[in-house]
Amino acid sequence: MRLLRLFFILTFLVLVPFILWGDVLADRFDLQKTNSWFQDVGTSWAWLAGMGLLVADLALPIPGTVVMSALGFVYGPWMGGMLAAVGSVGSGLIAYGLCRTLGRPAAEWIAGKKDLSRGEALFGGQAGGWIVALSRWLPVMPEVVSCIAGLVRMPFRRFLAALTCGSLPLGFTFASIGQWGHEYPAMAIVLSAGCPPVLWAVIGPVVMRRKDSDNGEPGAFRNQRLKGRGGRARKSE
Repeated sequence: MRLLRLFFILTFLVLVPFILWGDVLADRFDLQKTNSWFQDVGTSWAWLAGMGLLVADLALPIPGTVVMSALGFVYGPWMGGMLAAVGSVGSGLIAYGLCRTLGRPAAEWIAGKKDLSRGEALFGGQAGGWIVALSRWLPVMPEVVSCIAGLVRMPFRRFLAALTCGSLPLGFTFASIGQWGHEYPAMAIVLSAGCPPVLWAVIGPVVMRRKDSDNGEPGAFRNQRLKGRGGRARKSE
């Protein structure tokens, strides 16, 4: 329950800028104005402006999907999609890194070491990868989940893999909308929601196996060793 309290506090902190400046920034960065701004900046620098806005979404209510669509409008679906995905990954990595290095004491004070250890177990397993990948297409959740992943010290390799699985389809989908029109926004949501779990279902087991290999203990051997311990315990009884 204390870990849930930490989740709600982080969600509230992310929502405060939306309450204060959401309408202003939504009007400033609507699709037409963002497209025009990127065109005025030119292809030499629009990519930097786009990725900067996606990273700024950590602290400000920047409409990230509008920025991704504008990148697609300027650079096309492939280059624009890659830039959008890189910006999304960069935003998640910054949130993860800051919370992992600076936020742990506050998290222990709010949630307690016992509940944080439960969070470590959750994000350290397969469920953590699914949570991170799926969160990228939800409003507010990308920032909150990336922060929690950092606070509970989710293994970096697993976090990066899951973050990429969520960010790539999101970036390419909305960049494609920016290039090819806006007639099918519902289809974009379906695609960006459906691709992350498919990607993580393929990549997640590879990451998990690599972790076991790095520990010098493949999964099958570990299971066999645990069974052996159980057998010795029964014999001793």
